[in-house]
Amino acid sequence: MNAASDYLAKAVSLLQIASRREAATLAAAAEVAAEAVAKGGLIYIFGTGHSHMMAEEGHFRAGGLACVVPVLSSAVMLHEGALASTQLERLTGLADIVLSRYPIGPADVLIVFSTSGVNAAPVEAARFGRARGAKVIAVTSVAYSTAAAKGRERLADLGDFVLDTGAPPGDAVATIREGVTAGPVSTVLGAALLNALLVEVAADLERKGHPAPVYLSANMPGAAENNVKLTEIYKAHNPHL
Repeated sequence: MNAASDYLAKAVSLLQIASRREAATLAAAAEVAAEAVAKGGLIYIFGTGHSHMMAEEGHFRAGGLACVVPVLSSAVMLHEGALASTQLERLTGLADIVLSRYPIGPADVLIVFSTSGVNAAPVEAARFGRARGAKVIAVTSVAYSTAAAKGRERLADLGDFVLDTGAPPGDAVATIREGVTAGPVSTVLGAALLNALLVEVAADLERKGHPAPVYLSANMPGAAENNVKLTEIYKAHNPHL
């Protein structure tokens, strides 16, 4: 097996494991999130470094939910300086500054992503959500955060619901030479769990008689009317629309 096939096989295996292991948590978290949306609440998504991509993954895309609000800040992204971002996500107090821009409250859900699960920003983001009364869904690697914690508080300790991606400590899965692995899997696993959660939220809403606010692809019939209607509803609540 070549390196590419090895990576893909391991990613598929981890997805299959996560699908089985996290099924009950996905269902329970989705039910709570759907109830929040049905009552007018929002689903916020926060992550730093590469995990910030999960906030963008849930934002304004075909098949996605219009009730999703990404928490975006250049300070904790990579495009304006990866080295600085890496330092800032470890900085105590930064999460409160970033999240204070968003009116997160008891009616809402906050999803926090962090693969390592121990950096200050995601841990404090979860605390912020809990302090505001929001339900917090932590998406992390329990194995990675356990290995990295060294006595520190973990994101996994703070979620009302914890979705374990199953990414290994260090994240990479393809052995290139002795002691060196390449091929991170956290993005694949995190995006899959996020979309599984949001799909279940949409299905739960529909089962209970609440039309799910799903965006359609701009290239599909009826998309313009559907999407304009949804953005008119949610643009007052989402600063990134």
